[in-house]
Amino acid sequence: MATLILGLLTNVSGVVTYYKLEMRGEPFLPWDFSQIGDLAGVAEHIQLQVQPSMIVVGVLLLVMILFAGFLRLPMGTSGRKWHWRLILSGGSFVGALAIVFGIWMQTAVCQFFGIYEDMWMQDRYYKNYGILTGFFTNLRVLDISAPDGYSQEAVDQIVQRTEQAQKADSEPFFANSYASSTEEVVQQPNIIFVMNESFWDVSRLEGVVFDRELTPNLKALAEQAAYGRCYSPSFGGGTCDVEFEALTGFSLEHLPAGSKPYQQYVTKPMFSTPQFLKAQGYDTIAIHGYYGKFWSRNTAYPNLGIDTFISAENFSNPELKRGFISDSQMTQRIIEEYENHEADSDAPFFVHAVTMQNHTTYDSNRYPEEELVKVLEDPGFSDNTVSQLQDFATGVYEADQALGELVDYFSDVDEPTIIVFWGDHYNPLGTGYEVFEKTGYIDQGDTTSPNLRQTDLLIWSNYYKEPIDLGTVAAYEISPVVMNLYGLETPTWYDFLIQELSVMRARTRGITVEPDGSFSEEMTQEQEQWYNDHWMLQYDYMFGEPYQEDYVTDEG
Repeated sequence: MATLILGLLTNVSGVVTYYKLEMRGEPFLPWDFSQIGDLAGVAEHIQLQVQPSMIVVGVLLLVMILFAGFLRLPMGTSGRKWHWRLILSGGSFVGALAIVFGIWMQTAVCQFFGIYEDMWMQDRYYKNYGILTGFFTNLRVLDISAPDGYSQEAVDQIVQRTEQAQKADSEPFFANSYASSTEEVVQQPNIIFVMNESFWDVSRLEGVVFDRELTPNLKALAEQAAYGRCYSPSFGGGTCDVEFEALTGFSLEHLPAGSKPYQQYVTKPMFSTPQFLKAQGYDTIAIHGYYGKFWSRNTAYPNLGIDTFISAENFSNPELKRGFISDSQMTQRIIEEYENHEADSDAPFFVHAVTMQNHTTYDSNRYPEEELVKVLEDPGFSDNTVSQLQDFATGVYEADQALGELVDYFSDVDEPTIIVFWGDHYNPLGTGYEVFEKTGYIDQGDTTSPNLRQTDLLIWSNYYKEPIDLGTVAAYEISPVVMNLYGLETPTWYDFLIQELSVMRARTRGITVEPDGSFSEEMTQEQEQWYNDHWMLQYDYMFGEPYQEDYVTDEG
C-alpha cells in the first residue's frame, strides 16, 4: 500500500508536470485542481504523446508493488505487527507534517536549506528543487499579503501624484494620435475588443515560405491605425490571464504564477474597462466561441461589468473549423449583436470577443486540403513540425480574413467605432521549440525568450486613419492605451498606467520591457518605485474596499 500510494503520488505529479511544461511552459501547481473542469472541456482536442520514460517508470512501479507484496515485517505476532504499523505510520505522518509546515511553508527555513523562491519562472524553480518542493512551497502564495507599507494614506498619495502629473501634462502619450490632432474628440464611440486565439503573424519566421500572404489585412490596416506588439503574460495557454489584464489593467506579475484570476479573485464586483464604461452609459457584451463555464467566465464576466454573455451554447448551428466556432462566424456574431443593439438602444456599445478557431493542438489533417496553407520552404523542420505549422498558419490566415470582414463592415457604419485586435499568446508548434530555434526566432534552448510573448496588436477606428507606432506594450496597458489614443475619459488608475509607460512598457514574468523596446531582467530604482506603486494601487482595487459604482469615476 505504501509503495502504491507513494508511487502514484510522485509519478502522477511528474506526468502532469511534463505535459503542462510541454503545453503551457509551467509545471503542476496547487491551483490546477480548480481547473480540472476546464481541462475536461478541451481534453478531446488535446493530443498527448506517452513518453518512453513514462512506460519504464510504470513497469518499475508495478514490479515494486508486486515485490512489496512478498515482504514481511519480522515483528512476531499479528497484533504486534499492527501495533508497530500504527507507531511507524504515526511517526511518518508527523514527519510529513514537519516537512510541509516546518520547512516548505516557512520561507526562512527553506532559505536555510538553500531553497530560494523563483515564483516567476516556475519551470526553473521545479527543475532546481523538485516537484514536491515546488508544489508545496507554492501553497504559501495562495494567500496574497498586502504590499509593504499598504494603507489608505499611501494609496491616496499615489493617487494625488498621478492626478497632479496629469494636470501638469495632459498631452496624449502617443504623438500623431487622434487625441493629439483635435480638441473636440468623439467621447463615446463604440468599442470592440477582439482577442484572437493564439494569433501572431507567423510570416515573421525567417527561412519559411508559405504559399500565400498570411496577413494582408493586418499589414494594410497597420498603415492606417495604431499598430505594435502586446507583451503577453501567457505562453501555451491561460487565455483568461491575458483578457483579465486587458480588461482591468491589473498585472499578473503581482499574483501567483499559474493562478487564474477569474476563478480565484474575480468573485465579487471588481474594477474593469466594461465596468467603467457601463458607469458612463455603455451597454456591455462578451462573446466567446466556447462554453460559458470555461475559465469560469460565466461567473467572472458579470463581476467585471458585462451585462450580456454569449457563449457557444447561444450559437445555433455555427460554422465550425477544427472543431471550434470559426473566426468568420465570430465576426458575423459581432455584427449581428451590433445591429440588434442599434435597433433597440441609443446607448454606446462595448463588446469583448474571444475566439477559439486556432486553439492548440495542431495537425494539418484538421483542415481540408484545399483550405490548408502550405509550407513551400523551411530550414529543415521535421514532418510533424511542418504539419502543425501548416495548421497554425491556416488559422492565422483565416483570422486575418475575419479581421478584414469586421473592418470592412464597420468602415461603412456611421457610428464612430474603435476595433482593438490582438493575439492572446504563443503556442508550442511541432517538435519541441524547433520552429522557433531553427528560424532564429529564439536562441537554442531559450524557451523563456521575450520573443515568445509578443503578439500583434492593432487599434483601428472608422474615424481616424493615421499610422501610429505603439512599440511594445503590456497586455494590462491595452485599455489605457486605447483611451489615451482617442482622448476618452479615463479613471485615475489608467492615468497612472499611461504615465508608467515613460518608465517601462511592461513588467511581466520577471522581464522588464524598457521604453525603447529592449528587455531586462533587472529594474532601475525608478522602475522599482513605479512597480511598487503599481502593486499598491492594484491591490487596493482588487482587495481593498468593496467595489462601488462611483469607485471607478474621477469623482469617486
